[in-house]
Amino acid sequence: MEETKLGLKENAAQFWLLVLINGFVGAMVGLERSVIPELAESVFGISGHTALLSFIVAFGLAKSFANLMMGRLATRYTRKQLLLTGWLFALPVPWLLLYANSWGWVIFANLLLGLNQGLAWSATVVMKIDLVGERNRGLAMGINEFAGYLAVGLVAFLAGYIASATGEVTYAFLPGIGFSIAGLLLTIFFLRDTHGHVKVEAAQTSIPFLGSIWKDTTWRHANLGSVTLNGFVNNLNDGMLWGLLPVLLATRGYSLAEIGLLAGIYPVVWGLGQLVTGRLGDIYCKKQLLSLGMVLQGIAIALLLFAGSYAVLVTALVVLGAGTALVYPNFLSVVAENTHPNQRPQSLGIFRFWRDFGYVAGAVAAGLFSDLFGLEAVLLGTALLTVGAGILSEVRMCCTKKMLWQSKACVPGLCRAV
Repeated sequence: MEETKLGLKENAAQFWLLVLINGFVGAMVGLERSVIPELAESVFGISGHTALLSFIVAFGLAKSFANLMMGRLATRYTRKQLLLTGWLFALPVPWLLLYANSWGWVIFANLLLGLNQGLAWSATVVMKIDLVGERNRGLAMGINEFAGYLAVGLVAFLAGYIASATGEVTYAFLPGIGFSIAGLLLTIFFLRDTHGHVKVEAAQTSIPFLGSIWKDTTWRHANLGSVTLNGFVNNLNDGMLWGLLPVLLATRGYSLAEIGLLAGIYPVVWGLGQLVTGRLGDIYCKKQLLSLGMVLQGIAIALLLFAGSYAVLVTALVVLGAGTALVYPNFLSVVAENTHPNQRPQSLGIFRFWRDFGYVAGAVAAGLFSDLFGLEAVLLGTALLTVGAGILSEVRMCCTKKMLWQSKACVPGLCRAV
């Protein structure tokens, strides 16, 4: 029997297969990013703002709870089985959107899409972490998130092009049939489960079991709790900007084409930057990368309020994307390196639950508080909240890639390189 080894190079074929599969996972959500408001208005007569809010809330809730389910189900089922289940939820989505005769069908499709994203994306993350072991974990997460978000962006452009070229917005969902079938077949016939890699790492690790996975990941553990809070705030500000950035740009007199271009700068920098920032987490202290990334995001959001010129606006959006790229792959790496391999899927599921619940909070807050206090006040409050979360992580987190442990909690004062 072939010996099971950990490492990116040692498991290259399976790792890159997972990257491809995660690309298809991202492609499924990319189908909707650019055409849902148009579908709502042209087909169902619903305003773009209402459609966007209902889409984000439905999708965010489903994805958050699917992340939580993934963590718990991982104690009973294999990673591959959970990935397959995620793809089964994806299969009906393009068909529902193609033949939707009411907005309720669209909401139902997005609930299924959220379940697909939560289970399938989480499974690919956990399986890559299983394969690569401790070395190059940040690089692996950077590649994973880059592939997923690159697919989101490319397919969003493809969907918009199809809707524009054909004049039928529902045709934009046709590629989703191929994406879902391809992801399912690749998983069934070519992907191997990673339970053997988990056993190897569990036999080598010195990381203790968490006393309470829910409590420690949510808040009690110095590193895990800080990352969870930062993840929630990161997606809260992203959810707010998803809804409010086009409104802000419109009030500044930008055209629809200019708004589309400007709104795309932030996710493009975010996606591409993760190829670099994930690797930085393998070399430098993740604590500083996370706190720096959150502070940069907060500064960039505040700068949007004072961006009177096109150059300043572009600079703010680039900085925002760079700040998000600094934190996103390193969130996952910090969770992985602070949890025992057998508890890792549960801890990642809890982290991703709170992180993606930030989308729901951000979407609701954007709609509610912008009406009560105005757009500028909401953006300023979001900027301060984001900077505050970054400062808290700088104060609270351990700063090394490997920790000394006291009992079952990481104590910052006892951290040193080992």
